[in-house]
Parts: sequence; C-alpha cells; structure tokens
Amino acid sequence: METGFTHAGLMEILQRTFKQLPDYRTGQNTRYAIGDAAAGAFGVFFTQSPSFLSYQRDMQRKNGQNNAQSLFGVEKIPSDNQIRNLLDPIGPEHLYAPFWEIYAQLKARGTLNKQRGHANNWLCAMDGVQYFTSKAIHCENCNETHKDGTVRYYHAAITPVLVAPDSPVVISLEPEFITPQDGSEKQDCEQNAIKRWIERNASHFAPHTVTILADDLHSHQPLCELLLSNHFNFILVCKPDSHKALYEEIALLDKIAGVSQVKVRRWNGRFHEKWLYRYVNQVPLRGGEHALQVNWCELTITHESEGTQIYHNSFVTNHLINDATVKSIVASGRARWKTENECNNVLKNHGYHLAHNFGHGQQHLSSVLVTLNLLAFLCHTVLDLTSFLYQRLRRELGTRQTFFGDIRTLTRYSYFPNWQALLDHMAKGLGIGLSSSP
Repeated sequence: METGFTHAGLMEILQRTFKQLPDYRTGQNTRYAIGDAAAGAFGVFFTQSPSFLSYQRDMQRKNGQNNAQSLFGVEKIPSDNQIRNLLDPIGPEHLYAPFWEIYAQLKARGTLNKQRGHANNWLCAMDGVQYFTSKAIHCENCNETHKDGTVRYYHAAITPVLVAPDSPVVISLEPEFITPQDGSEKQDCEQNAIKRWIERNASHFAPHTVTILADDLHSHQPLCELLLSNHFNFILVCKPDSHKALYEEIALLDKIAGVSQVKVRRWNGRFHEKWLYRYVNQVPLRGGEHALQVNWCELTITHESEGTQIYHNSFVTNHLINDATVKSIVASGRARWKTENECNNVLKNHGYHLAHNFGHGQQHLSSVLVTLNLLAFLCHTVLDLTSFLYQRLRRELGTRQTFFGDIRTLTRYSYFPNWQALLDHMAKGLGIGLSSSP
C-alpha cells in the first residue's frame, strides 16, 4: 500500500473546498453544482487534457459511467460554457485553503525536510508571472498599459514556491493576483501584491523559519521592514544601479580592506572555475538618516584559464554573513531562479498552458482557472514526491509529455473506478511491479 499522499486523499482535500464554494445564482436553474464545475475544471488541468470533459460526456452517454465522476467526483458534468459561467463570480481566494492543508501535511510527514536552505530555513521564492494579454478581451479585474494610443489588457500574479538549492522540486503556495484594488486609483503592482501576501500568510509559518527570496525590484526598505516585522528572513537580489548609496558604502569599505573575501576553486566537469565570494555586514540599504542596516554579499564566477566571467550576482540579507555562512547564503539566494525555471516555465511550456486563455469571463474566471491549474501542478508535485508507483511510472515513461499523453488516451477510451486502478493498468502494461516500496 502507498504510504504517502494518494490521489484520493488529495481529492478529498480539494472536494472539501469545492463543496463550500459560494453560489451566487439567483434563478431556479441550479442543475449543476458549483463544486462539480470546479472539480471538472480541475480535472482538465490535472489530466492536461483540454477535451477531458467532452470525452467523459461521450463516455457517460455510451456507457453510463465516466472518469470525471470516478477520478474527480464530478456528479453531473457541466458544459464548458456552463463551467465558465458558474465559476466567474467566485473570487480565487475561496480556493486557497488546499494549498495550506497540503503544505501542513507535507510538513508533518517530513516530506519538506529536504526543501531547506540556509539556517535550515524553508526558502520561499517570489516572482511575478503574466498569464494573459489582449488588446480586445478584458474584464473589470484586468490591468492596463497604454502605449501609442493602444490599450493592452493583462492579468498577472505572484506565484510563491518553496525551493531548495539542490532540489529540482518546487512546492506551490497560495498565489496573489495583481489586480485593481478597492479604493485605490493606482494600478496594482508586484510590490503591493507581495506585501499583501506576506501580511495575509505570515501566520502559516513559525517565526524565523522562512527566508523570502526575490529579485532586485523588491530589495527596498519598506518590504524588508515588513518582512522583519512579520518574522521572515530575506535574501534579495541587490543591483548597483538601484542601490547607489549601498554600493558607495561598499566601495569606501573596499578601500580600507573592509570587505571580506572567500575564494574557492571548482571543477565543473570540463574546466576549473574560480568562485570569489565578497561580503560585508551592517551597511545601509539606502541613503538617509533612518536607513535599514543589511548584510551584503556577492559571487563572481570566472573561467580559470580564460579569465572570462561566467556568473555574477549580489544579494542583501538579514542573515549574518561570515566565512562559514557566505556560501550557503549565496546558494540559497541563487535558488530564487527556480521559481522561473521549475515553476513558471513548466506552467507555460510543459503541459499546463498557463498563458492559454481557457476562459476570461467578466469578473474572476481568469484567476480562478489559474488557481485550479496551480493546484493541479501542486498535486502532481506531491504525488511525484510521495507516491512510489507514480514515481516509477514517471521515470519509466521518461517525459511529462509522454506520461500525460498516456493519461489522456487511457481516460478517453477506458473507464477506471479510481486513480489507483489507472496507475495499476499503466504499470501492468509497462511490466512494472505494483509494489509500493523501492
């Protein structure tokens, strides 16, 4: 038997939320439950099959049973347009609870123990992603840009993930959508979205157990002070052009040998590299009398024989830096890129089609569908971490595309009473033993 998460267990978590979604209908036509609309849309993203529900409606007509019901708990399958209409009025915040319930269970099971960085902290990488743009289609929650007399409408979000320096795994957390805010005449932005996320979700973490990672856009005093007041640590990219006072201070310290160095020689499999770490503690993040004091470090990697620069980046942090910690701090700071490579890139280009317009609506549909897509991504990650048979099948089939291609084909033509039966069928066909342990 599987000892980790199961598909049924994940669906139980999701169904609790789906069944509690608000229903804003005022008429008599309540043939389809709101929960079925959410579960059906989730099924599309989980199977990575845009036509999944169409196939299941056909199966129901021909055979009197379907995989939308058996795998995702959809009692009556709404049409695609009905799903869009049912979900449009519902704010995405009504779908956030499963992110935290899954996080809490992963933490309790010890699954997240390998997802740590410097000071044994969990590393939460923050990055913005744009997932919709149009010159014509728009809704009341679109952002706008104006250029050369042309209006462009778009949707964007902050998609936080837990990362680790030596792990390809990212754990999706509740998103924050960049959208017009009540009572504000200004356009929303990444900075404000991150602040809202921090203030709303700090209570989910024990004090000083999480380090926030973000790019140079966010390495400014208001956010740093907000992070510290909410008991977060931080490692933020810090560029010279946007932190002139800080780099002037570092230049002065450099003249009196006040900047410490650590040198490392590394073999990358083809040639030797020279890694030069530089750091200094307690320097002002900005000019002025009340500047926050931060700790600064940088890493420069050069080709030893050619002398060419391979990599350079610098960070500010509240973690104390010394010869023993600088490598770990920089490695954790560099893990921020996983939010782009292992999260946003996968969501856009590897089956989730994040930037595809599955439906825009007039209110919240776009953000609701993105949230369901993120939940599907999280559930896949959890199964890949905890389900031995899921892991075996993924390895045997090689690519994500092949795995989900098989899922799409099998669920189109065959009925499976549950997810385990589907995996067992795939394993038998591939000659994989059904044992749940290595």
